[in-house]
Amino acid sequence: MIKSFDEIIEKVGRCEMKKVAVSVAQDSAVLEAVAAAKQRGIADAILVGDEAKIREIAASVNVNLDGFEIINEPDMIQASLTAVKLAHDGKVDMYMKGLIDTKNFLKSVLDKEVGLRTGGPLSHVAVFDVPSYDKLLFLTDVAFMTYPTLEDKVNIIKNTLPVAYACGVANPKVAPLAAVEVVNPKMPVTVEAAELTRMNNEGELTGCIVDGPLSLDLAIDPEAAKHKVATDRKIQGDADILLFPDIHAGNLVYKCLVHTVPGLKNGCILTGTKVPVILTSRSDTFETKVNSIALAAVVAEEMKKNQ
Repeated sequence: MIKSFDEIIEKVGRCEMKKVAVSVAQDSAVLEAVAAAKQRGIADAILVGDEAKIREIAASVNVNLDGFEIINEPDMIQASLTAVKLAHDGKVDMYMKGLIDTKNFLKSVLDKEVGLRTGGPLSHVAVFDVPSYDKLLFLTDVAFMTYPTLEDKVNIIKNTLPVAYACGVANPKVAPLAAVEVVNPKMPVTVEAAELTRMNNEGELTGCIVDGPLSLDLAIDPEAAKHKVATDRKIQGDADILLFPDIHAGNLVYKCLVHTVPGLKNGCILTGTKVPVILTSRSDTFETKVNSIALAAVVAEEMKKNQ
């Protein structure tokens, strides 16, 4: 089992070098990240966008573009379609957002002709390397699905499992979170969590262990599990995947971790797509962008094995 982003990067180094297509690559932070990723042996990149601007911006941040393939396409929408087609056609292993708004980037992902649809819904997973937790934490969905239905939550779990598998978690423990750990008919989130657990117990949802509803402390703190005498639970402070009831809960926890936990590392990808999609925010740190490329690379390797 991989327990840190350092180990993820080590695993990437043992695999065949992956390649990422960058949509509208004239972005300083993204260029710095892909250059670092190449230097560290994580992934090579094809840069799609306005070549003159790409070279100008790269020079301004001391990024050496020697060895990078650049496809000149000044129009942003066309650049995104050109870049995503590289992933659609199997010429690259991953697809990354550059200097293009999220709405148009996602339009390229969902394009019927050259996009990365697989037939099911997309979801987002954030992977955290928290110094005080003894393994990686997978948070979903904190950025994409707003108010997931029960069916959506099943798909979110299914989308997240390959990411956990790629990180060496053979049978992930999934905690559908709520404010309490008991079913309360007046709290629909708890009812849905119990239904997910039933589906798992009866073999309708496989490849993982689901135990919910769970409060956050019971999901990630063994001491809390002891104090609450939760000896009958399948998850006792040792969850791998935290399944949030809605985007508000997920996003609040995500940002609280990012802004308050010293030494934390994280990376994020969009899942449910033909290849991993790296959808980082402009506010994400340089290391988060590099970690996201590394995460996408190990997931791409796992997907390649299962083809």
